[in-house]
Amino acid sequence: MVIISTLLSSCVTAPAPYTPSSAREVLRPLPREPFWWGISTAPFQNEDRGYAPTSPWYFKTDWDCYAQEGHVPPRGDDAVFSWSEFHRDLQAAKRLGVSHFRFGVEWARIEPHPGVINERALHQYATMARHLKEAGIEPVVTLWHFTFPDWLYDGKKKSSSNFSHPEVSKAWHAHVKRLVHVLAPYVKIYVPQNEPNGALQLGWIAGHWPPGLLLHPGAYKKAMSTSAAMFRDAAAIVREERPDAIIIGIYSLPECRRSFTHDPTGLVDHIYQRQNYDHLDQVVDTCDLIGVNYYYSKTSSIQELFIRTMGERSSKYTQMGWEIVPEGLYRVLCAIKERYHKPIVVSENGIATQSAQKSISFFRNHIAQMRRAINDGVDVRGYFPWTLVDNYEWTEGWQGQFGLFSYNQETHERYITPAGIWFSRFIKAYPQP
Repeated sequence: MVIISTLLSSCVTAPAPYTPSSAREVLRPLPREPFWWGISTAPFQNEDRGYAPTSPWYFKTDWDCYAQEGHVPPRGDDAVFSWSEFHRDLQAAKRLGVSHFRFGVEWARIEPHPGVINERALHQYATMARHLKEAGIEPVVTLWHFTFPDWLYDGKKKSSSNFSHPEVSKAWHAHVKRLVHVLAPYVKIYVPQNEPNGALQLGWIAGHWPPGLLLHPGAYKKAMSTSAAMFRDAAAIVREERPDAIIIGIYSLPECRRSFTHDPTGLVDHIYQRQNYDHLDQVVDTCDLIGVNYYYSKTSSIQELFIRTMGERSSKYTQMGWEIVPEGLYRVLCAIKERYHKPIVVSENGIATQSAQKSISFFRNHIAQMRRAINDGVDVRGYFPWTLVDNYEWTEGWQGQFGLFSYNQETHERYITPAGIWFSRFIKAYPQP
């Protein structure tokens, strides 16, 4: 599928080397701070709805609509209660001993209907950031983490939904303006969009994610252009509101290992490179840091493109069917350094497994590869495991235990896992990697 779409869009060559624009590039040196040992969450995966269906503030996202259409497992209204019981997440983060906490804002919660603003919800996000600051934890806020309000999605007009909606850029501008203004007293570090490269490919090419378009290369390119423009707009709004802000561009950056046997022309390898870099190339000049979300390595083969096998079929794979290759993180970090010459943060790295031994080994080995990259001159400023607590995992539903804490559905308690204990002890023993 992806090969056909890429051929149609004439994107079969490797991306050209990135060339900075001296007129726009953000090259200001970031002051040296203690290493960021953080943790990450996402609003749709963690937050309960917080309102009854009869409430005027009840809201839905495009993912809720997509689930109602039968394309993905439903999340339900509760998730893991990170909205109404945020204090549980805060206590868990304090127990870990992290210095930074990345959480996202649910646009639909703040604006459940066009132009109708839930001021109480808007200010609660600021309160969450303030509570983190008071606990000595730096908040990192993701402005968009995959979901849109349902009024930007139409299951009957998928080609005019989400990043393809004619009003999305205007609505986004107003949303970010009001949001950043409220957050600015407490939040210095912003992520305009989480993994837009992955969301675009899965939504406009593979058809797995909203809006569910299969093999629409033209629409994919237009959606990418809109997404990049929205990213840039958000970065500008943040800097206007808070000139000392730090902007992080976070991307899904798996390693692709070139296979001359299965990919003799390099076509599949070029496809993966374009997925990694095409969007980032359009916005990296606005970024102070590049966020690397690394989970797995894969071989450049047609089979890898079309077939994904779920499950821990051996010790080398996760519950998601992803191959565990710690050395791939080292190679990705080196490649990002060589392409963009900017500081990096490992913004997501984690494993879905029920094996405590495998989980601890995963984090130990990946941190070792990050330290190897630092020793070889890569400017890595932080490391964030994914994720704080077991939660909803998009197309996989409630499968895949990524959390450093498990979750009790009856009591809503978070229970630290052996991997969480190991990570907590490690970062306290080694504040600098």
